[in-house]
Amino acid sequence: MKTNRQAMIVAIIKEQVIGTQEDLGEALKNKGVLVTQATLSRDIKELGLIKVPTTEGYYRYSLPQDRTPGDLVHRAQRMLEDAVVSIDAAENIIVIKTMNGTAQGVAAAFDDMEWPEVLGTVAGDDTILVVIRNRTQVEEVLNRLHQLRR
Repeated sequence: MKTNRQAMIVAIIKEQVIGTQEDLGEALKNKGVLVTQATLSRDIKELGLIKVPTTEGYYRYSLPQDRTPGDLVHRAQRMLEDAVVSIDAAENIIVIKTMNGTAQGVAAAFDDMEWPEVLGTVAGDDTILVVIRNRTQVEEVLNRLHQLRR
């Protein structure tokens, strides 16, 4: 699935020095994910990856440092639309159910938005727990999540 693959790409470039699409494709292959060059190219573009110089004089893929709030919202919106099955709440916890294997990617996109009402997220394979600072803020966060999801 695209969302899971893109989350894997982000994890790979954070953990390893990846300088080419071929290197990235090989790293994905080592994790059991086979992709075409065209798919990899689209993923790189959608994730907004950039190449930055290393201290050794090479270039490596990196996440952009100056992502705009609009970019972050668009990414979260796309991931919520593609992967979220349901959203519910109890007290100050919001539970987001996702398709198998996508919870971590969705949680990462959600975390990137840095909503002040959110203390943090915990993601498993298909479930995300979102801890809200105060019970009175849960309804507002739920509304914003539903708006992002459309």
